[in-house]
Parts: sequence; C-alpha cells; structure tokens
Amino acid sequence: MTDRDATFYRATLGEVARLPALQGRHDTEVCVVGGGFAGLNTALGLCERGVRDVVVLEAERIGHGASGRNGGFVFSGFSRGEADLLRDLGPQRARALHAGTVAAVDLIRARSRRHGIDCDLVDAGVIWANWFRDPGVLHARQRLLAEHFGVEWQWIARERMRELLDTDRYADGLFEPNAFHFHPLKYVHGVACAAMGQGARIHEASPAIALSRDGAGWRVRTPEGEVRARQIVLSCGGYLAGLRRDVDAAVLPIATYVMVTEPLGDRLSTVLRTQAAVYDTRFAFDYYRPLPDTRLLWGGRISILDRSPAQVQRLLLRDLAHVYPQLADVRVDFAWSGLMSYARHEMPQIARVEDGLWVAQAFGGHGVAPTTFAGEILAAAIAEGDGRWREFADYGLVSAMKPAGFIGAQATYWWLEMRDALRDLHDDARRA
Repeated sequence: MTDRDATFYRATLGEVARLPALQGRHDTEVCVVGGGFAGLNTALGLCERGVRDVVVLEAERIGHGASGRNGGFVFSGFSRGEADLLRDLGPQRARALHAGTVAAVDLIRARSRRHGIDCDLVDAGVIWANWFRDPGVLHARQRLLAEHFGVEWQWIARERMRELLDTDRYADGLFEPNAFHFHPLKYVHGVACAAMGQGARIHEASPAIALSRDGAGWRVRTPEGEVRARQIVLSCGGYLAGLRRDVDAAVLPIATYVMVTEPLGDRLSTVLRTQAAVYDTRFAFDYYRPLPDTRLLWGGRISILDRSPAQVQRLLLRDLAHVYPQLADVRVDFAWSGLMSYARHEMPQIARVEDGLWVAQAFGGHGVAPTTFAGEILAAAIAEGDGRWREFADYGLVSAMKPAGFIGAQATYWWLEMRDALRDLHDDARRA
C-alpha cells in the first residue's frame, strides 16, 4: 500500500477510458475548472437547463480529489451545525439553505436512477451513534431538526443500538432515514457520462495553469491548450489550482483518512446487523459502513498531514479496534488520504468573484449533498439568472490565515479531541 492513489474506489471502478487532454484553442460558453462533484454537477445542471456548450478541465482524472476519496455518505446539512446556522441566518434563511441539501440528497438518488448509474447505492439510512452516556445532545438535535428544519430523525434506544452494532462503545442513537451511502467514484463517472451525453466536453490531464480576462469573458490556459469562455467556474476543492490568490487563500486543504478491510464474509454480520452507515457524536468522530462485498470501510481523523497509506492504516486500525476489538486482527487491503477544503466559517463558499467568474469550494467533510446543491445553484445562476447564490453571501472568501491557519486548525482539532477524551474518562468513571 505505497501508492497514494490505490484506493478501493479506484480498484473497483472497472474499465473506464481516459478522457483526452485539452489541445489547441477552444471557445465555449462556460468553462468549469475541477472535475469533482461540484464541477461536474455544475456542468450537468447547465446541460439540463439548455446550456450545453460547457468545457470541464481536470488536472488529473475526474474524481481524483475528495470526490473520489470520501466515505460515501450522502446526507443533508453542512459542516457548520444546524444550531450555528440558525444563529447566523435566522430561521427562514437557515431552513431554506438546509432544505437545499435535503433536495440534493433526493436529486442524487434520482439521478442515479434516471441515468442508470451503478454506484452501489445502499438506501439504508445513516445512524448517528452517541459515544457518550448523556442523551442530551441527541434530544437537542432531534428537536432542533424537527422544529426549525422540518426533518424527522428517529430515536434508537440503547438496547436496539446494541442489537444493530455489537459494541459497548455507544449509548443511544438517531437514525436519518432519508440518507444513504454509495461508491462515490462510480457516481462521479456516472455524472460525467450524463453531462457528456448532453454535450459537455470533459478533459482529463488538463491542469489550468493561468486565468486572465479576455474582453468581456475569460481565458484559461493549460499546458497544451486554451479555452476562451464567457463564464468560468472554479471548483478545485482542496487541490488548489493557483489561479486566483483570493480564492486559494480562502481555504485550508485538510486531510482525512479512509481504509477498507479485507472481505469479512459472515464475520461482518456478527458485528454490524444493519446496512446503515454510522458516525458518532464526538468532534473527532469515526465513520464507517458495510460494503456490498462484506468489507468494512472505516474513516476518521482530520489533520494537516497528508499521511502515507501505511500510516493511515496504522491509525485507523487502532480506532477500529477501540470500537470493535473483535475485529482487531482484520487485514486492511486499502488505505488512503484525501484533501478537503475548509473555510474558517465552516460553510461552502459559493460566490461570484467577478463578472463571469464563479467559485464553489470549502465543502469540508460534509460535501456530497452540498456539492450537488452548489452545482444546481451555479447552473441556475448562469443559465437562468437565479439569485439564490446570494444566500451564501454571509460565508464569503474569508482569508484562512495561512500558514498560521494550518497551525490553528491542528491545535483546535487536538483541543476538541482532548475534550472528547476527558468527557470519555468522566463517563468511564461513572460506569465504574
């Protein structure tokens, strides 16, 4: 496991032809820089609205970044919590933004069916498992979601949790029924195929190396080509293109880690008696889900370090054994890291930077639905003059204060991780 790109998703994607690199000069209506969820959803959204003269430039292969490396959870909300959203925006605006992510979950499900995207979709919901004994955090979030966002999460009593998850690590839980999990890289390719089927042109191995004004429009250069476009969308996530200092300066590329075990056969069902995906209530939470071939995907941790596969395996196997000691001896077949883009305000940056220049980034560790929402917002803005993108104006291109921001982010993570550990010790003392 020395290849950083040797992910489970890439290994199980199947035969996919490489798309040609951009060569020569091209004119187009919209050029999207970044072939991940945000960029491809924007391209498909444009095509669906009749704007089919779209070019997508991807520096590596589509889905190379966080879009093809994440845990595969599809659920509503943003990295910024619902209570903070309410305080920031008030009930009406907060509910409207959150509802956009709920609609995005439904859209991902619908697009998978409509376009026949075989992405191993498991429509079994997501469990939020309480790591601590106090059920107050569950009650508070359940009530908040119901009263202010019109979303009903179902209570799972401790006894039922133990039936579903064979660990004494959790207390009660909440179940989000409208959520699901899937193979994100297969879905990325499905969205790309759907966009190309409607006229979009997608180029891999085509890093954007320069961006400049070109009359009323813009010009993007790649090593072997050039695109002139009326509108540009920058959607590079944590893999910064270096095209605009103000855009790159607004995010921190932060790593998270994922591993996938060997096939566990019947052994998996003795530990997980649910097809739901799971994450817990700590700030530094674990997240995991069963895969169709009886493997277990396990992820977690946030770091400024993009660690090697061997280091990722060592860290996550220890985390797995802490929750499920009966699986401490499993073999790990894949381990990898990926860079997410985080903003100081923990919300996506969806904005018009200048006339004809748009940005969609900073989706953090909660990006599958919000990137789909962003694609719809930008496609509607460009094709129809829709002004919903202005609802994100409170969360603009605020400087991430690099390089000090990296130190601050890591220190904050360690502090919150320590706070979780102290609370854990308190719970253990109460049990004793």
